[in-house]
Order: sequence, then structure tokens, then C-alpha cells
Amino acid sequence: MDQTLHTETLCIQAGYHPGNGEPRQIPIVQSTTFKYATSEEMGKLFDLEADGYFYSRLANPTCDAVAAKIAALEGGTAAMLTGSGQAANFYAMFNIASCGDHIVASSSIYGGTYNLLSVTMKRMGVEVTFVDPDCSEEALNAAFRPNTKLLFGETIANPALTVLDIEKFAHAAHAHGVPLIVDNTFATPVNCRPFQWGADIVTHSTTKYMDGHASAIGGCIVDSGKFDWTAHPDKFPGLCTPDESYHGITYTQRFGLAGAFITKCTAQLMRDLGSVQSPQSAYYLNLGLESLPFRMRQHCTNAQTIAEYLQGNEKVAWVKFCGLEGDKYHALAQKYMPGGSCGVISFGLKGSRQAAEVFMKHLKLGSIETHVADSRTCCLHPASSTHRQMSDAELEAAGVGADLIRLSCGLENAQDLIADLEQAIAQV
Repeated sequence: MDQTLHTETLCIQAGYHPGNGEPRQIPIVQSTTFKYATSEEMGKLFDLEADGYFYSRLANPTCDAVAAKIAALEGGTAAMLTGSGQAANFYAMFNIASCGDHIVASSSIYGGTYNLLSVTMKRMGVEVTFVDPDCSEEALNAAFRPNTKLLFGETIANPALTVLDIEKFAHAAHAHGVPLIVDNTFATPVNCRPFQWGADIVTHSTTKYMDGHASAIGGCIVDSGKFDWTAHPDKFPGLCTPDESYHGITYTQRFGLAGAFITKCTAQLMRDLGSVQSPQSAYYLNLGLESLPFRMRQHCTNAQTIAEYLQGNEKVAWVKFCGLEGDKYHALAQKYMPGGSCGVISFGLKGSRQAAEVFMKHLKLGSIETHVADSRTCCLHPASSTHRQMSDAELEAAGVGADLIRLSCGLENAQDLIADLEQAIAQV
């Protein structure tokens, strides 16, 4: 579909184009397998010589249509859905980095992703160097090694809410011949399209704003199709040399820059590891995508109103929200997300951890959940939940202090939310 169309139109029209007499809404193809008349026809699919479906762990029409919509929204050339956002980040990185390789990543990222890199992938033989996202270009460049395969960061970090300087990170990545992978979950393509700023691959936890209703867990990987793997064949042998598990196919030769990365990710990683998104979940995700632009506007409006209220409350020690003019990341947010950032605010109360615990006990509208970024307002104290596996030093490095409270502003009336916050803060 024409990617010059506006976001609102792409959210409705992209990905699925029914013909005469076909279902208007994306059909849920709830089938594990697909029938063929001859073994020869199916064999072509196994050899990657023809398009089609034979087993839903590899590909499914419902999932492919929704992935195509997200690719159009991000301005990419190919995409694949995964069973979760964690799977999307793992697949995107492991597709090009394996045992003996090295990754550079922003230290200000979601705790689960930090753990994925620092613990699980380390056990798989992949080393990581974490860098302060606000570091100088010299310090960023110094983190790279000859065996570095990628640079990773989040558009808006969860929950530290640091804003990534995408151009700075992209410039450093490309200077060292590696791609920049950006997790764009919080901003969504409605508010930021990282490919326009030099990123090469984008990931999403579709569980969040894209789904919007806490209905289905999922993830997505989108390839820009712009990174030239063939310019660095020694760094990326998996893409630039024959894959003997697929009869010696070289992905960049067979599928070009536009399709090599996602095809390899599907043909190898999804085949062997199987973190597939179900067709039913993809259907729910598509329903969420149709209203994404309109919901994001309300999330951002509510967050701006509530951040300003918190900033003026005498019991609040600090507020982090890049929409506030005094925020450290306001200028970067205006550059990369001039139309709004997200609905998530981080703040701390005077009295640190103890004050946070009292506040959390008295919330009524704001649900205490590990979730974030959906239609209902939810609240979390990361140091005692999602980030509890991290030491105090690691918490500080990730920008997640012991007093930090993450508030995800939903679609409710802002004044009702403020009243709830006010009564809970009054108990501190």
C-alpha cells in the first residue's frame, strides 16, 4: 500500500485487501496446517522457492496481514509477529548476534530486556556493553568492538522515560558497520518512526498501545530494508553465506535487502524456537491498531495534564515526563516526537520507597499491575516488582531509583484520575 498515506488511513486500510465477496474484516485463520494437492507444491515452500503457508508456526495469513500493516505504519519493507515483545527483541538481536559476538545497548531500557541481555544471552555466549544513553559520541564509539553486531535502545525507555537520541545512536552504529535496533513500543509509529532518523530495525511489544486493551500478548519486528548486510559480509555470515538447513540459500541473494532479515528470522528462529503469535491474538491486535492514532492522542493529553498536576504537588519530589518544558528530554522529544510522546509518567514522592508503598496501597482507579500502556490507568513500583532482580547500582544505571513510581495514564477523564492521585498522595 502507498506509504505516503496518513497514519490514520494506514491503521485502517493497510495489510489486508479483500477481493469481491471476501470478508471485509481480516479472517481468523485458526488452523495449524494447510493442505496441498502434491508433495512437489509443498516442497517448493520448504525450499523457500514459493510463497504460501504450510504450518502456522512459520507463517499464517492472519498474522501476515497484521504484520504487513505494522510494516506500513513504520515505513518498513517486511515484518513478522512474535508471541511477545520479549521474543521480538530476542529474535531481532539473536538473528545477527550469536555465541562469541558482542552487543552495545543503552543502559536505560526495560528491566526484562536488560535481564535478557545481561543474563540469558550472556549464558548463550553473547557479551553486552551497556552505555549511558546520554553519553558523548566519543564514549559511545568506545564501547564498540571488532565483534560487535548491533546497537540497541528504546525510543522512550521503560520506565526511566529517557528519550533516545536516535540520530546519534544511528551514526555510531553505521560508523562501525552494524545496524541500530530500536524498541518503539512506547512512542508507537503514531508518534515516532525511527527509520526516518536512521534506525534499521524496529521492535514492538504489541501487548501495549498497539493492542490497547490488555487482550493479547504479542510482539513485532519490522525491517527498514535499508541496512546493507552485504557491505559487511564477515560480520553477518548468517545473511551473506549459504544456509545449509535450507539447501544452501543465501538470504541476501535470494530475498534482497528488503526481505533477507525477516525471512531468515522466520525460516530459522521461528522454525526452531517457535515464539509464534496466535491468529486470534493477531486479530485482537488488528482491532487495536484501527483506533491507535486516536487513542494515542488521548493518552498523551491525559499524561500532560497529570504530569503538570504532579509537578505542582508539594509532596512530589520529582516528575519525569518529556512533555514538560523543564524535563531533561524535552528538546529531544520535540525533535523526534513533536506530536506527543506517550501516556507514561515516572515520579517520586518525598519519603522515597516507604512513601511509594503507602501511595500504592491507597490507589483506587489506578490499578497495580505489571502492565502498562493500555486503556485503563495502571501504576507500578518497579523496584519492588519488575526490576526487583536488579541491584541498587543497576537500578541507578537504568534510571530506576527505589522511589520511582510508573504511572500509565489511560483513557479515563483526567480530572477523575487526578482526584484519585490526590487522595492517595494525601495518605503519605
